[in-house]
This record gives sequence, structure tokens and C-alpha cells, in this order.
Amino acid sequence: MRPDGTRVKDLPPLVAAIPYIMPKRYDAWNSVTENIDEEIIKDFIRTHRRAGVRLNHMSVIISAYYKAVLRNPKLNYFVMNGRIYRRNHFCVSFVILKKQANGVVNETTLKVYLDENDTVFTVNQKIADAIAANRAEHQSNSTDKFAKFMFSVPGLPKFVVWLAYHLDRHGLLPRKIIELSPFHTSMFITNLASIKTSYIHHHCYEFGTTSVFVCMGKPVPNYISGDLTRKMMPIGVVMDERICTGYEYAAFCNDFRRYMRLPQMLEYPFCQEEPEKKPAAETAAVYLKMRCPLGSSFSVILLWDRRRSRRGPARRRWRAAGR
Repeated sequence: MRPDGTRVKDLPPLVAAIPYIMPKRYDAWNSVTENIDEEIIKDFIRTHRRAGVRLNHMSVIISAYYKAVLRNPKLNYFVMNGRIYRRNHFCVSFVILKKQANGVVNETTLKVYLDENDTVFTVNQKIADAIAANRAEHQSNSTDKFAKFMFSVPGLPKFVVWLAYHLDRHGLLPRKIIELSPFHTSMFITNLASIKTSYIHHHCYEFGTTSVFVCMGKPVPNYISGDLTRKMMPIGVVMDERICTGYEYAAFCNDFRRYMRLPQMLEYPFCQEEPEKKPAAETAAVYLKMRCPLGSSFSVILLWDRRRSRRGPARRRWRAAGR
């Protein structure tokens, strides 16, 4: 029995056969681009920042993702050696940059475990604590120390990776190694927006158990809404299609989008379903536009829009939005 998952046996015959038809993750990866309304997230972050709570985009996205996974648990499955497993926990791997005294920037990977009683605030704190413990030049986590030791012995890396790969395939990889490995994770996320880079569709690693890879890109004008004064954040998502059906992926994506439109729902423990709160006025403008089409080719909607002006207090106005 694997230390990180339980084999799922009650599968329809076709679903059970797919990992044998597509034995590698690169055989089975699908990709999609999700466009998140940047103004909604920024307004949510600003609101809490004024109250003394600092949030960031990655914490909000991870929180929305995990809450959607709790409603669609098959997104936390993984495939190993032709078998489908239910993961025993939920964790997220990500990369941070460490700048050395000589100006050289190195990368290190971190892994954070989440719980169904978490909220966006506790997720943000867990991520902040993990970064703070590994950001300084002299600080090294267990993964870095193990990698440094492995590469200090000639010929050892190739043997260790070969051994780990085969032990993993047969469920014999020790729990300690799985905990060290950033490739054994529910989701791997990278924030390219932090280095002002466009999103990509990043492959899921063949080594390990990563079934979903999420890549945040720098915000761009929201050409989808038709209002180029607003921005959206494109997110590239790569998924292992063997872990669930297309219908189940679609249900997950719908839940994820709902939480990103209404991030206030992430303020409560993820395991409890809170009634949807009305979004802020500037958020409502986009939300109504998406939900109230008056025609298949063109629609005009009068929206009550309240936005803060950089030059003065909030101002209110009616405006027409066309699509």
C-alpha cells in the first residue's frame, strides 16, 4: 500500500483501462486557459489590506482551487503504474526565488499541506511561513539539502533517481522521500506574473504524482469582456485526463470560476458551503454582463457602476456595456 494514496478499485471498465492505453502523463495531458477577472481579485485583496490583512493572488487562486477540489474530489487522484489512486491529503508545490549575495538568483521548491478547515487567510499564512523559512540565502530546506548531498557524489544522482522511480512505481518509495519530493503533489503552481512573464502550459512531470499544473501569467487587458480598461489574469492549466472524466473536469472548472468571481466565499472554512455574497458594485458590473445576455450576437446592459477614482472619492454612474 502506498503511503500517499489508496487505490481506487470501483471504476468503470473504460476508466480503469485508460491508464493502460495512455501509460505516460505526456500521453494524457489536456490544457485549458482560464481568464480570471483581475479587478475582482485586486478589489478583494485591497479590502482586506485596508483591514490589516495582507493577501496575494496565489493564495486566493490556491484557495479557490482547493475548495473546488473538495466538491470534486477526483481532481486529487493520481495515476501510478497503470493504477488510479485517491490521494490521502492535499498539498501544493511551488517555486520561490532566492537571491544570493553575489547577485545570482537560484530557485527552490516548497510544498504546503492544506486542510479542509482552512480558509484563504490560513492558506496565505502557511504559504508566507514556508517562504519566510526558506527565502534567506543561508536557509536550505530538506529537499535542497538532499539534492546537494546527492550531487556531491559522482554517479549517485542517476542511481538514486532510477531507484526512486522504480520504487515509486511499485508503491515502495518511503514516506520521507515522498514528503521531500515536490513532484509528489496534488497541484504544482508557478507564478510567472511575479516576474512579469506571460503564462504557459507547463507539462505535468512524469516522475512523481502531479496530476495538475497551474501557471499564473501577467495580467492583460480584458478583451473578453470588451472593456479594455479592466484587466484579466490568464492561467494556463495542464491536467492528466486519466484521473476523471471530462464531465467531472467541467464541474470542477465551473466551481473554480464561481469562487474566483466571488472570493468572499473563501473567507469561511473550505469544508462548509456559504451562501453566495453579492459582489462589490464594480464586480457586479462584469458579473451581470456575463450572466444577462439579451441576444446571441449583441446585447446592451445598463449597469450601476461605482469605481474609485485616483483623483477623488468614489463616483457613481450608469453606463452601457455592449457585447
